[in-house]
Amino acid sequence: MNKNDLVTVQDLQELKEEIISKIEHITKNKTTQKEWLRSFEVMEMLGISTGTLQNLRINRDIPFTKMGGTLYYEKAEVVKALNKCKAA
Repeated sequence: MNKNDLVTVQDLQELKEEIISKIEHITKNKTTQKEWLRSFEVMEMLGISTGTLQNLRINRDIPFTKMGGTLYYEKAEVVKALNKCKAA
């Protein structure tokens, strides 16, 4: 084994800094917000009950998609409905 084959503490520190830098770059440039929400997430977001959410669906205040028995709501549409009801 020669000197060039050894890993120094400095080498490890530089590798660590490079990895941290790349992770920070990835997380800053990646949008992590979900586009679609399930019913329990909408109820939690709006602070409403199951019945109120059902009324919003029936009255077509919040559009939804049903897939395999699960209801999904587009987050942008939920925010839009919320802003419509905002007091002026």
